[in-house]
Amino acid sequence: MANENPTLVLDVDGTFLKTDMLLECFWGGMGKDPLRVLSISLRHFTNPAVLKRELAEIANLRTDLLPVHPEIKAHADEAMASGRKVVLASASDEQLVSALARDHGLSEQVFASDGDNNLKGGAKARALTDAYGAGGFDYAGNENTDLAIWDVSKNALIVGDVGRAERSLAADGKPVIKFPGGWAFSDALKAMRPHQWVKNVLLILPMLAAHDFTAATLALVLLGMIAFSFAASCIYIVNDLLDLEADRLHATKCRRPFASGAVPIGIGMLLCGLLGIVALGLGSFLGLPFFLVVAGYMVLSLAYSLRLKRVRWVDIAILAALYTLRVVAGAAAGQVEVSGFMLVFIFPIFITLGCVKRLTELTLANNDERLPGRGYGRADRGDLLNVAWIGFAGALVTFFLYTMSEQAIELYPTRWLLWAAMIPIAMWLIRMIRLGYFGKQDYDPIVFALRDKRGIGLLLITLSMMFYAAGLWQGF
Repeated sequence: MANENPTLVLDVDGTFLKTDMLLECFWGGMGKDPLRVLSISLRHFTNPAVLKRELAEIANLRTDLLPVHPEIKAHADEAMASGRKVVLASASDEQLVSALARDHGLSEQVFASDGDNNLKGGAKARALTDAYGAGGFDYAGNENTDLAIWDVSKNALIVGDVGRAERSLAADGKPVIKFPGGWAFSDALKAMRPHQWVKNVLLILPMLAAHDFTAATLALVLLGMIAFSFAASCIYIVNDLLDLEADRLHATKCRRPFASGAVPIGIGMLLCGLLGIVALGLGSFLGLPFFLVVAGYMVLSLAYSLRLKRVRWVDIAILAALYTLRVVAGAAAGQVEVSGFMLVFIFPIFITLGCVKRLTELTLANNDERLPGRGYGRADRGDLLNVAWIGFAGALVTFFLYTMSEQAIELYPTRWLLWAAMIPIAMWLIRMIRLGYFGKQDYDPIVFALRDKRGIGLLLITLSMMFYAAGLWQGF
């Protein structure tokens, strides 16, 4: 009778779940106590059972938020409806596996690593055979290491592509049921956020300000933009991995590739490493100053992702600094001088846009609680608006002071046009603040600004007036 209605045993990582609980614990712990997590990982790297237990205790995962493989979940629900017992068996830590079973109404009996023994491959096969007998259970897995368990199961349920194991099972005549699995490159590309690369147009600003339009300078700046794009994507991936739980609680960020389980965390870590190597390699090619700016950007971004983004007001200052570093990078890549007035002018603009980013998030939030992983709630909208206006005023005052500088007198013969250009600059900033306050932007004001037709029109008017003031239009 047992063979006619065998227990359905489900592996967890990559099978019942579209993620890996060990890596979930690693990144969840990194967001809480990074130094301790790194220390434990190095100390217990060769003892996975202890590693999994200690990381699980630090991370304290919300197992109810972990992304489930829909086809396997549906198969499990169907099995339970027909009276079959559905059991989780995993190399992940027992505490997490038991919590996951409770979350989904599965059997209280679980098989998992217990802090002393790592239940994987042959060890899992022996534990299941002792409990149900050879051929007394069906087993669902997703790796070649599961072959030892499939060999003693009645039916083999395979998630994704496990070519060697599948061929072995076919040769033995084992009944196999296939389920879709794996990941798509398009989802991995989405995790890199290529749409955010448009922000690196900021690297062109020093070249424009210096009126250096040579092909050689442009080529260097374009290489710098590529390096910064890869560096930014590297940090975006780190940020997403640190924010897995917060993203899953977010109305739209829950669809991000790692939060949704569309791309495995391990693939993200590999991709992150490759992007970082390419970014630093290009940075080295462009010279020591640019390399130091890129490396500094990555270090500051990592500090922001690990801790600083959770500190009220500090997070906005860091965001402004990261945008400002792009301008410094453009000067270093193109080997042109960047005016101190330019840096003082753009920093308060980015302070304003940082406030706009938080205002947008708060306006679009579903409740009055603090934003997950952030230090702001809707009660802070008034303070954010005030700081945005301070940034607005600081930018305009700095721009006016620049028009009185020796550099402006030398570069812009028709200076009254610079004063007139302050009008479209003010209109653009007011528009950004207003749209952010009423939640009519997306979650990144820079990306929004580069897609906003009216805003782009105001920026082009500003640029045209500055070019005319410099006498650059006469060459056309």
